Amino acid sequence: MFAVTGITGNVGGEVARNLLAAGQPVRGVVRETRKGETWATRGCNIVEADINDAAGLTEAFKGAAGVFVLVPPNFDPSPDFREARAVAAVLRSAIDAARPGRVVYLSTIGAQATRSNLLTQHSIIEQVLGELSIPICFLRPAWFMENSSWDVAPAAKDGVFPSFLQPLDKPVPMVATADIGRVAAELIQTEWSGLRVVELEGPHRVTPEEIAATFADLLGRPVRTDAVPRETWESLFQSQGMKNPAPRIQMLDGFNEGWIEFESGEAGSRKGEVELRTVLQQLIERESRS
Repeated sequence: MFAVTGITGNVGGEVARNLLAAGQPVRGVVRETRKGETWATRGCNIVEADINDAAGLTEAFKGAAGVFVLVPPNFDPSPDFREARAVAAVLRSAIDAARPGRVVYLSTIGAQATRSNLLTQHSIIEQVLGELSIPICFLRPAWFMENSSWDVAPAAKDGVFPSFLQPLDKPVPMVATADIGRVAAELIQTEWSGLRVVELEGPHRVTPEEIAATFADLLGRPVRTDAVPRETWESLFQSQGMKNPAPRIQMLDGFNEGWIEFESGEAGSRKGEVELRTVLQQLIERESRS
């Protein structure tokens, strides 16, 4: 049996779908049982546990051949990342007590970076989980192609793709959630010993200009790329409700300046199969249904 956290989300759902397709039994870990009803109808065993509930997670992970761990994103953490430190302690306690066969933790590109930024939350959790004496894999995916879901409306309505990724012709490592879920499901069914790191990106790196051009082709209208001026980021993020926008700004700087990168570089990363065009088409279709 394989336990999957975040099963109601995009990545966790992809992991579960791949495991079910392989004929594997799946235990979905959800914050509220009712949210897992759809997965229960697909044959999953649904258990209730919060990411901050050590006792609940311990029970959810017990008896599992493998556990997929996805921590809900926190885009506005405290300056000292206390939330990530608390989650790390809970996960370590639960995994150590439950002793599943292996763990795949969904981390991020740049988790090894020494400069503080939004992704440091994963660095903290990696460091703590890496001390466990069970097989654990840190799956480090690139920038999610699905982040462009926020860009569908301005591209369709105004013909503008506002980009925080700059320069606009700089290739950025990106990956589709379908590839993340597929690779995570493969890893969790594989036996290994000790600690391993798998870095994952799409078939090729993508520039903001390529995103705009693909939007234009799919929407059948011109779409230009606008670089959002860096000096406006702090006030913009604060106007959106962020209390501490510095980590997010530092993360964007890391991508733009190149110090957020795979530890093994582009040459050492595993390559996915799903192209940007496929993801943007899905996002446009989803937006049209909403």
